[in-house]
Amino acid sequence: MEHTIWKQNLLEAVAQLGEEGRSAVDFLHIHKTKINFKQVRPNIGAFWTIFGNIHLNSLYYTHETPLDDLRIKTLIIHEVRHLQQGIMTALSVYGELDAWQLEFGIYHRIKGNYPHSAIAELMTLPFGYDRPILRKAAHLMQAYAGKGYRADLLPLFPLDKEIKYWIARR
Repeated sequence: MEHTIWKQNLLEAVAQLGEEGRSAVDFLHIHKTKINFKQVRPNIGAFWTIFGNIHLNSLYYTHETPLDDLRIKTLIIHEVRHLQQGIMTALSVYGELDAWQLEFGIYHRIKGNYPHSAIAELMTLPFGYDRPILRKAAHLMQAYAGKGYRADLLPLFPLDKEIKYWIARR
């Protein structure tokens, strides 16, 4: 299937997920975001780039992936959230928790369950600037995705807030 047609069909499928999907698709259209495939570590489903693109891990997704596959659609919404957050927030556990809770909130709404007990626990965490909770979130992300998912290397807060924390210790 031609990539342009595939992307159009994918975005139509994402938009069917509700307001979050439509908002993500609008963002992708406005920013002319490219969506491609790239093989990366098996602990990653998709990722965003500093150039504003999204790559789906070709270990799991191809042009032949059925567009009724819920994970490919929720991953697009997850990566769009990171693009919306900006680099400082997206490269933090805080930003990851926001994107994971968005992604798996949609997943749960549609499937009626979570794909793993670690995700169910992650979804109970309050979202905010609480260091112990963000450490717990990084641990749960790795419990689900594996140790190769290096959320433990990210700052807990967005980098500007992390620097302020370390200077002021609050």
